[in-house]
Amino acid sequence: MLTDQHIRSVVTAALLEDAPWGDVTSENLIPATALATARLVAREAGVFSGGDVFAAAMTITSEAIAVSLLVADGEAFETGATLAIVTGPARAVLQAERVALNFVQRMSGIATLTAGYVAEVAGTGARIVDTRKTTPGLRQFERHAVRCGGGQNHRFSLSDAVMAKDNHLAVLTAGGLGLTEALLGVRARLSHTTHLEVEVDRIEQIEPVLAASVDTIMLDNFSLDELREGVSIVDGRALVEASGNVNLGTVGEIARTGVDIISVGALTHSVRSLDLGLDIDLGRE
Repeated sequence: MLTDQHIRSVVTAALLEDAPWGDVTSENLIPATALATARLVAREAGVFSGGDVFAAAMTITSEAIAVSLLVADGEAFETGATLAIVTGPARAVLQAERVALNFVQRMSGIATLTAGYVAEVAGTGARIVDTRKTTPGLRQFERHAVRCGGGQNHRFSLSDAVMAKDNHLAVLTAGGLGLTEALLGVRARLSHTTHLEVEVDRIEQIEPVLAASVDTIMLDNFSLDELREGVSIVDGRALVEASGNVNLGTVGEIARTGVDIISVGALTHSVRSLDLGLDIDLGRE
């Protein structure tokens, strides 16, 4: 959940990074008495995310700034739409502009891309989820944006669930234990509330993993035919997650294989920021 406390913490650090000793440009070019009214305008269509973050960048810079959000997080908008109106001291609005835009552009880009993936799997029952391939320090912001686009979140951190991937399994079975035996040992050490997910990259690994009573099995880089076969083998004994080779052109076919979950690293690790701009009018007291 994106809390006000976390928003203020991250945004304050970003504002300090951008203006550690103030904004020398605005302070020398803009009269102290100048006022500004600014509109956050969409240069392209998309799905909005980050309204509270945008507002925080403005109001933390100056308590005299007022922000009116005209579009809610998760709401679609068209090119040319006014998404928010900002009023207050011109110097402060100009100082906060880039940080505020950076956040809302990236978050709206993530929400918009996620909505595209969600649309591609409509009617299949498959869930689009993110991964831990997020910008360090911005995971809560970026995962909020995924939810705004209609997606869901995977485990938030390494502390939230057990996910045994290929390298974990290689170490776990290095002492000669079979895959099922090794995973049963893991299961026995976990509390009843801890989710256990295991990644496999070959069909023949599925049955030994299922025999350890896992909660989710991840089929990594499987072909469509292999995904269909994997779903048939699992037959409801665990959730089935598909990962690897997922893009907007492939996600629909992947969903139609019958998998429950499709994890998409691209939602956060290679997204394009949406083109939003701040149009400012200046005035004087």
